[in-house]
Amino acid sequence: MQKKRRMWGWVFVAPQLIGLVTFAVIPLFMSFIISFNSWDGIAPAMEFVGVQNYIHQLGDSDFTKSLGNTVVYSLMFIPVDMVLALVLALAVQKIKGKTLYRLFYFMPVVTGSVSVGVIWTWIFNGDFGLINSALAAIGIEGPKWLTDPKMVLVSIVIVSVWWNVGYNMVLLLAGLQNVPEVYYEAAQIDGANKWRTFWNITIPMLSPTLFFVLITTIISSFQVFDQAFVMTKGGPVKASYTLVYHIYQNAFVDFKMGRACAASMMLFVIILIITLIQMYGSKRWVNYEQ
Repeated sequence: MQKKRRMWGWVFVAPQLIGLVTFAVIPLFMSFIISFNSWDGIAPAMEFVGVQNYIHQLGDSDFTKSLGNTVVYSLMFIPVDMVLALVLALAVQKIKGKTLYRLFYFMPVVTGSVSVGVIWTWIFNGDFGLINSALAAIGIEGPKWLTDPKMVLVSIVIVSVWWNVGYNMVLLLAGLQNVPEVYYEAAQIDGANKWRTFWNITIPMLSPTLFFVLITTIISSFQVFDQAFVMTKGGPVKASYTLVYHIYQNAFVDFKMGRACAASMMLFVIILIITLIQMYGSKRWVNYEQ
């Protein structure tokens, strides 16, 4: 009986496991191998160059620029997205029609990234876009959202928040619904105000969900590509040239697969280090017992 249960367990797990190995583990291993070689992606043989690809990336101004842009983007995107998602989750937690609101806010998440990029490119058009037209109607001259180096990352952050906030909102809403009502009732009896209840009950009980959302949001922010590719092509003057865009440029424009894979592995290490630091730090503030 135990063997039969184990067998059926593997049967149900097998599709996900096969997909993980095929589309994640094997490509990761191959990227690691290619990163030590010079290859254009077409030639039947690769030329071993050791760590030269990594040395080249560390000395490449484009890599440094893309890493800096990605970090700046992440520092803007992560707090705005998480705070707005939490505010929305709290706002729709106990109102009527909660399911409709969840559907409304989640709709952008299932919209194709290319479609989102094209639509927002028109909205952000500096001459006749929807935002600048609305600002002009009240006598305000709107900025050049996608052609001003100082505004382009802000524009991409706005699009990314609009696109992603519904996903995090649903996760946080699920976490809020798992907080036992007895804690709030006890706090009300003790005379605690809403702020103390939120800070001393909601946040600690929601901390595992917040931690998960933080990890996934950081990972997605460091992998930003679609918006920059569709809306700006990394411009102007590489002000929106992100790390994944740099990898794409090396791999599929310059056909330098070894350099692209080296940059990919460096991105993997950066995300891994950030995740490990967060997991270590989470032991002090995440409430795993609910």
